[in-house]
Amino acid sequence: MKYRKLGRSDLQVSPLAFGGNVFGWTADEATSFRLLDRFVDEGYNFIDTADMYSKWVPGNKGGESETIIGKWLKKSGKRDKVVIATKLGMEMAPDKKGLSPAYIKAAVEDSLQRLQTDYIDLYQSHTDDAATPLLDTMLAYEKLIDAGKVRAVGASNYSAERFEEALSVSKKNNLPRYESMQPNYNLIDRADFEAKMQGVCVKHDVSVISYFSLASGFLTGKYRSEADLAKGPRGQMVKKYLNDKGFKVLDALDGVAKETASTPARVALAWVLAQPGIAAPIASATSLPQLDDLFAATSLTLSPAQLAKLDAASA
Repeated sequence: MKYRKLGRSDLQVSPLAFGGNVFGWTADEATSFRLLDRFVDEGYNFIDTADMYSKWVPGNKGGESETIIGKWLKKSGKRDKVVIATKLGMEMAPDKKGLSPAYIKAAVEDSLQRLQTDYIDLYQSHTDDAATPLLDTMLAYEKLIDAGKVRAVGASNYSAERFEEALSVSKKNNLPRYESMQPNYNLIDRADFEAKMQGVCVKHDVSVISYFSLASGFLTGKYRSEADLAKGPRGQMVKKYLNDKGFKVLDALDGVAKETASTPARVALAWVLAQPGIAAPIASATSLPQLDDLFAATSLTLSPAQLAKLDAASA
């Protein structure tokens, strides 16, 4: 396994992150344990979750994913073999959101308790908090790092301008900085990230961990018509991709998958891995065969001609 350095931190991560949003949603506890065991046994080490996963499921209140990961860590004894990334800031309750120092101090304790660990490897701001000065947020993160509760910090869903400002605040005040950025990025959703954020990340040596790397499953080729939307719980999320551009991208993926004797999902992830600044795409699986397909993507090298074909279809 060739691990990748996360930004300028001392964290080394596998070229694939397991998306923990499925734990407690489309993967029950027993299935989650099997998936996590296989993931780590194959040499992968990067697990991404968030405090609010999976609050959107009827009957859930948030924290379900972290709780399952925590139970697995305790049962498996594999804490030292994984890099746990979690996030805070999205609304857990009307009084539980944002990036104020007081809330960061409380939220980290809640996550540590659910994860049954005494430290988080990568703690990420899930979304920007315009109401809290960037300096206050970074000072709060410095305290967590000094206390040994967090090893490094990252961000998600920031604008390029705000993210660059955050990096500048850290540098100017000699504070820890965001070592990673987690954007929505895949073969279909390219424009927002590539316009400015990608350049900021490459310039400042910030590692990119893309979410929705398979466009909620659309890039697996599973959804090709309105009738297919009933095939999975994410069906309605991919409806917006059923258009000329979406079909053009699927055609290109099918072609390259045939050339490489692989699958559309593998090709889509291999394309993300080939882009500047990417450390690891985040992808989730709810079965062992799906997970094996994700593993195969990390050893698939696309030719310049194949990359160009995918670039043209998704431009």
